[in-house]
Amino acid sequence: MANQGTYRIFGAELSPYSVKTRSYYRYKGIPHEWIPRSADSMAEYQKYARLPIIPAVATPEDEGLQDSTPILEAMEAKFPDPTTHPPTPALKFLSELLEEFGDEWGNKWMFHYRWKEEADQRSAAERLVATMMPNASDAERATMADQIRERMVGRVGVVGSNEATAPIIEASFANGLDLLEKHLTGRAYLFGGRPSFADFGLWGQVYNAWTDPTCKKAIDGKPAVRAWIDRMLDPKAEGDFESWDTLAPTLEPLLQQEVRIFLAWASAIADAIASGAANVTVDLDGKSWSQTVGGPQKYHAKSLKEIRRKYGEVRDDPELRAVLERSGCLPHLA
Repeated sequence: MANQGTYRIFGAELSPYSVKTRSYYRYKGIPHEWIPRSADSMAEYQKYARLPIIPAVATPEDEGLQDSTPILEAMEAKFPDPTTHPPTPALKFLSELLEEFGDEWGNKWMFHYRWKEEADQRSAAERLVATMMPNASDAERATMADQIRERMVGRVGVVGSNEATAPIIEASFANGLDLLEKHLTGRAYLFGGRPSFADFGLWGQVYNAWTDPTCKKAIDGKPAVRAWIDRMLDPKAEGDFESWDTLAPTLEPLLQQEVRIFLAWASAIADAIASGAANVTVDLDGKSWSQTVGGPQKYHAKSLKEIRRKYGEVRDDPELRAVLERSGCLPHLA
């Protein structure tokens, strides 16, 4: 039985969405217990999980919550202080947009690299098994690690990673790191002195990528990103949110270059699903992205619809419209 007022987060360190949720609870000071999903906790986890995904949160009222963004939104309404939303409608929406970018496009960075090379595959599979089967023998762990590795390598296509798209994902990761390094130099969080929704969403993916051998080498060469990763493990407010005037010089390039491409991809996915197409091909700045359209992409279309809904609520804000027009994001949101 849970302690009165305590939330239980069923998750895994290798799950970007789980650590995103945990970081948020830590920052908010919400009483919670972190429970690694394993053989020992599986029965309790299944009591609260409608879908076989993590995180799953058990509330003090004994209800189950899933899907990291709705979890954060529900907690923000219940525990508004300290706020994780910048103070203006424009900045709040941009933070939510960047959270969406992290969840959906940043996940491609992490997932592609985690299951591309043998060293990363083995590292991830062995760590997953150590969490899932803490009491297993070495032989049992080795067998399970091989099975996980085989299954996950075969699933890279679900995030759109294939021979044709790999160079696009890898170039995007490298450029994204460069842009983040410039933006986070001399700055604690993406929107200033305190974390926002954007930080939690994007950090979960970058942190998980950093735990893998290949991405760790790249990220360790970015000291500002590396410090942000450490800071977000247990974030604390170090100041106030900044205005767009001070954020724009280094944050707008991220919108112009990477978020715009993400939105173009998401729009193409949504259109393909609406038309019943089995495959999608979209031009991303002169590079052809082609992938199958399966079950997971239905969630991408749903989340794009939600971010468009959020934009619709603030579309008359002149500052926001100007930013989205300059960055090329507006056509995919309006």
